[in-house]
Amino acid sequence: MKVLIVGSGGREHALAWKLKQSSKVSHLYIAPGNPGTEEIGENVAAQTSEEILEWLRGNKVDLVVIGPDRFLAEGLTDSVQELGLAVFGPTRAAAEIEWSKSYAKQLMEEECIPTARYEAFSSASAAKEYIHTQAFPVVIKADGLAAGKGVVIAETAAEADTAIEEMLDKKAFGESGSQIVIEEYLEGIEISTHAFCSGEEAVMFPASKDHKRIFDGDTGPNTGGMGTIAPVSSITEEQMEEIRKLIVLPTLAALKKRGRPFKGILFPGIMITKNGPKVIEFNARFGDPETQSYMLLLESDLFEILHACVSNTLEQVDIAWAHKSSCCVVMASEGYPTSKEESVPITMQPLGPKDVMVFHAGTAVREGRLVTSGGRVLGVAACSSTLPGALKKAYAKIDQIDFAGKQFRNDIGSSVLV
Repeated sequence: MKVLIVGSGGREHALAWKLKQSSKVSHLYIAPGNPGTEEIGENVAAQTSEEILEWLRGNKVDLVVIGPDRFLAEGLTDSVQELGLAVFGPTRAAAEIEWSKSYAKQLMEEECIPTARYEAFSSASAAKEYIHTQAFPVVIKADGLAAGKGVVIAETAAEADTAIEEMLDKKAFGESGSQIVIEEYLEGIEISTHAFCSGEEAVMFPASKDHKRIFDGDTGPNTGGMGTIAPVSSITEEQMEEIRKLIVLPTLAALKKRGRPFKGILFPGIMITKNGPKVIEFNARFGDPETQSYMLLLESDLFEILHACVSNTLEQVDIAWAHKSSCCVVMASEGYPTSKEESVPITMQPLGPKDVMVFHAGTAVREGRLVTSGGRVLGVAACSSTLPGALKKAYAKIDQIDFAGKQFRNDIGSSVLV
């Protein structure tokens, strides 16, 4: 079977690494890929949806796997289906639960799916007037895609006013911030959950935990994610089944009822509150850097699972996870998340044990040297029988990697080890 993975980040490197292990995959292509994926499969010089479709017209594959959210929002799944090819990833309409937070909130409200109270605004003055009637903190979100950075937790009215002005008046996130959602602040344990979905059926992953803020102690601005651990030991199988029944399955049913069947990864960010699990927001694809941790734990054939989701045979596939712990620690460039330093040379020692992986995210090869080319540069992932063991391996590998201005969090997983 021939597989094309769409994307160029650490998530796509991890997916390529896992798909390469399948005996059913004969050829693996990544568009556009990165220096890490080039060592696993064949990188394709196609970066836009149209370039990818043009390549597919001349290079038929058995499955297309879409990584980044922007391609889903552009409707790449729909266009690939029009070519008569199998594709893992929801249609543009089904993916609206990610690319429009107001749509997702309305759907949850109509279907009684537990989430935070909210209001949506396109007027800064109306948003400010509403803010001054609310208890603090409040959460302010850009309605559209913002690379994981369009969320502000405002502790005061002044902070809220500033965030509203930045998004609605100053267009900090462009059209993605032309409408905002203001939510009540939820308290509890925040986790990332993923589910393989075939339209009606869903199989849950173990719970994972992302670390969004740039600095230790969960301080500084939000990022696309600075590291993950999986599983979260405090989350029980019973709680995961509750999330499946209360949130995931009703969401799939709601989308199908609206003529938007969802096939792909449904990724609800969840807050475990004193009143049960509530949705923080939906994503419609594999998380990054959650995927880097998950792929080290997945024991089953990833190709078989993805193909089963597309062909409506998910219930026939056994999905097994290692009874171990994994982590991913992101190494970012200087200035991230507000800026990035590119073309900075990277040095690293060769890989060691098979349970430690360095997944490329923002890297390139220029004049024969590996250099930085993005905000999040590398994801160092490790697996062990215990979480402390996995973290020890990951940080030991980080000590063997160097580039000027590198930054990473030293406390990934610490909150669950207390």
